[in-house]
Amino acid sequence: MSSMDRRVQKSQESIKKAFIELMSEKSFDHITIQDISDRANVGRRTIYDHYMDKFDLLDKLIDEHINELKKLCVSAADMDFTEGNLMWFEYFERNSSFFSTMLASKGAPTFRSHFLKFVIEELAGEVDVTEGKNQGLSKDILLKFFGAAIVEIVTAWITNGLSEPTQVVAEQVGILLDRNL
Repeated sequence: MSSMDRRVQKSQESIKKAFIELMSEKSFDHITIQDISDRANVGRRTIYDHYMDKFDLLDKLIDEHINELKKLCVSAADMDFTEGNLMWFEYFERNSSFFSTMLASKGAPTFRSHFLKFVIEELAGEVDVTEGKNQGLSKDILLKFFGAAIVEIVTAWITNGLSEPTQVVAEQVGILLDRNL
């Protein structure tokens, strides 16, 4: 990696970090590019080199994390839900400042809807309404039901609405999914 690439990467990292910090302090609506530039210690021009505006920055940040979660899903393909879930929850823990800010801040319904869409896409391959316990049910209702449940549990866990340790939450959500899907 050239020093130019490293510099670009470094400024992108500081822009993202500054943005997440700002989101934990005030609502998304009140964050300006100037705020981000001051906090990240980069020129506004540098931010505009990478992002069209703060909405683009938010979208790219969300996509980045969702792509990482997608990779985890691929590597968890042969596991049951209980094992696979633990990988997810560990990822959330490693990136807790991002996720807690996203789920706790008023400015982040964007994240919630991206996240729900992603969870539903991942579950779609696991749901069978042609036979077994869910035979004859609407696939759409099933997916929305479990998708919403997962997003709600993750939100409660991240925003400290659940007191159980990570391992327990991941395991129990896994058991519920294994039992019902």
